[in-house]
Amino acid sequence: MKSSNIGGQAVLEGIMMKNGDRYAVAVRKADQEIVVEVQEYQSIVPWKTVKKIPFIRGISNFLDSLLLGIKTLMISASFFEEEEGETVELTEKELERREKKDKFMMNLTMILSLVLAMLIFMILPYFLSNIVQKYVESRWVVTIIEGVIRVLIFLGYIALVSRMKDIQRTFMYHGAEHKCINCIEHGLVLNVENVRKSSRQHKRCGTSFLFFVMIVSIIFCFFITAESQIMRVFLRIALLPLIAGVSYEIIRVAGNSDHPVVNFLSKPGLLIQNMTTKEPDDSMIEVAIQAVEAVFDWRTYENENFGTDFKEKEEAHS
Repeated sequence: MKSSNIGGQAVLEGIMMKNGDRYAVAVRKADQEIVVEVQEYQSIVPWKTVKKIPFIRGISNFLDSLLLGIKTLMISASFFEEEEGETVELTEKELERREKKDKFMMNLTMILSLVLAMLIFMILPYFLSNIVQKYVESRWVVTIIEGVIRVLIFLGYIALVSRMKDIQRTFMYHGAEHKCINCIEHGLVLNVENVRKSSRQHKRCGTSFLFFVMIVSIIFCFFITAESQIMRVFLRIALLPLIAGVSYEIIRVAGNSDHPVVNFLSKPGLLIQNMTTKEPDDSMIEVAIQAVEAVFDWRTYENENFGTDFKEKEEAHS
């Protein structure tokens, strides 16, 4: 299976799909109309050469994904804000002021998200594992326990948020996103019927990426031997970019390979996706299809990779 290199995420009552520097946000409004907005994304790292360097490109992609995720959530929310009140005409200065405010809020949200993630998933497990250190002499065992605690906190967090009604719908759209990509990458015509029967698990999913971050962090923590507790905490934080870079390379390989070893290593992440994706209804699949078609020529991709005459297949299907 050759990766299509498209990816996305679920947003408020819709889906974002990204291909290269272009992304589309498709949302189903309250009146059932599907609206699609296509934009160009300016990477947080402007140098294309840097984005091709293994391990370093993973750091850039992680930050871009976080920033774009926040931005597209705001775009999807804006469609519903328009419905709640009359559209107000803004002057050029007011628009510029709003854009600056939105950019500031996105950057602030990203920074706060990163700080909270470090506190909850990196610092907290370390201090909790210190309790065990009183009874266990082996540093290796304590490091493994720290990693297990980190994974349990991660799974507990997902289980907790998945109980929220709005999040459950978001997970359904997340499932629709995966199903669309799987449909394309398995050489099927992109329509509701084929998407519905495709898998909602995908090896390049962000959930799998985060799981690999947890596992890779355990390996890296084995090499932290500083005596000072402050230094041990600092090194855990300092190593996060490298951990993200390594995890990205693993996900990249997984998305382009069906090797048995790669599939085996991908299994835990795919299992966790059963928590972060749910079966979508047909209306959600329709939204996902429109998001894909706005930025990706799936017919050309499948002709090149599967040698399929889609004109004949689509006519036969209709």
